Amino acid sequence: MRENERIGLVVLDMAGTTVTDDGLVERAFDTAARALGVEPGTPEHAGQLAYVRATMGESKISVFRHLFGGDEERARRANAAFETAYGRLVDDGHVAPVPGARETVERLRAEGRAVVLTTGFARVTQDAILAALGWTGLADLTLCPADAGGRGRPYPDMVLTALLRTHAADSVQGIAVAGDTSYDMRSARRSGAALAAGVLTGAHDEPALRAAGATHVLGSVAELPDVIAAYERTAAVAGDR
Repeated sequence: MRENERIGLVVLDMAGTTVTDDGLVERAFDTAARALGVEPGTPEHAGQLAYVRATMGESKISVFRHLFGGDEERARRANAAFETAYGRLVDDGHVAPVPGARETVERLRAEGRAVVLTTGFARVTQDAILAALGWTGLADLTLCPADAGGRGRPYPDMVLTALLRTHAADSVQGIAVAGDTSYDMRSARRSGAALAAGVLTGAHDEPALRAAGATHVLGSVAELPDVIAAYERTAAVAGDR
């Protein structure tokens, strides 16, 4: 197989893709909203919650900047309250791996592929999730928006940073990305990744994932290694013609 037909780097989202969080984002948002005086049951809260749901996968600080009209001080206060609330829920045992997720990472790495776990959360929250699952050191690298210059999804920055840090592929065509939101798919397509695999274990459904550019839609991330292998076989055959 030629190098440009091999997937050398796999970038995986966390919450909703490799990690189940049982609605913790919405619960943490409620805490953050209350901290800034936005009470559940009000039209303001309903509108903000609808936006949070629609933008699952985006950098959380970016979401709060939008919700509070670019007021940086309020956005940062809301984000800090959100991250603190989410961290407490993680510490209380409310996160679990998606079935087969750990085995997927281990298989991909055993096949000689680099695996990078990404998130829209802050580093402290990402590390708390990894520690709670016993996943510290499971992947080759973990990235949050701050690790990639501050811009999260739908920008391609975390995917491209994963490539630059791991040197695991010769070009962006050697990258596969998997995520559960339209923002994951947009990030993947903007990066030039060969595979943009949407998974149905999280926030968005198949039409939303397809509309955002998913090349594949999977029941779960556990299907990804076989999809990558099938892609490589097809690419190899096409390259021989």
